[in-house]
Amino acid sequence: MTPQIVPSVLSADFANLARDVQAIQKAGAQSVQIDVMDGHFVPNITVGPVVVEGLRKATGIYLDVHLMIENPDHYLEAFAIAGANLLTVHYEACKDPGETLRHIKKLGADAGMAIRPKTAASVLFPYLKDLNLALVMTVEPGFGGQAFMPDMLKKVASLRAEITQQHLSCKLQVDGGINANTAPLAVKAGADSLVAGSAVFGQKDPTFAFQSLQKLVANS
Repeated sequence: MTPQIVPSVLSADFANLARDVQAIQKAGAQSVQIDVMDGHFVPNITVGPVVVEGLRKATGIYLDVHLMIENPDHYLEAFAIAGANLLTVHYEACKDPGETLRHIKKLGADAGMAIRPKTAASVLFPYLKDLNLALVMTVEPGFGGQAFMPDMLKKVASLRAEITQQHLSCKLQVDGGINANTAPLAVKAGADSLVAGSAVFGQKDPTFAFQSLQKLVANS
């Protein structure tokens, strides 16, 4: 499977969000990530279901919704109804991770689970069979444009080994500080999905930036 770059709209032009997402889809992106932050789980506030709904009406691209919020179970239905294809919750924010994943699947969405830098990769092992995607944060969640934490690559490799050992189809995503220098490292460690915000939408020509980064990881 060719590793995929998933552009994060956190770095896009919110005054022209639909335009930017449509352009990146036309450039070849298979999905985009929408970072949802509540000002509690992380020290930043971004968007809610209404933005997901707006993008769903404007494009058919796969919407990867990353919920960096407390009490995610309270909001899963709203995001699913809005049109999210994938709902990724944080292990650290779930009172009962297994029940949260079942809730997501019942809503008809793909289920993802993320871990922060200080959380061990092994906490996800029992849930991999129920996950469509496991996400390793390679920065502290909350803000775009942060520096990649190379120590997190060990966690990526550990999860890749466990996914392989269990013969699972769960995708392994890396998010944070992805650029032309760090993307090949993440792919080598076992990631097959890489979220890139400022390295795509933060550039003067997002389409060219995306295609260049996608070509780079495809050949890594």
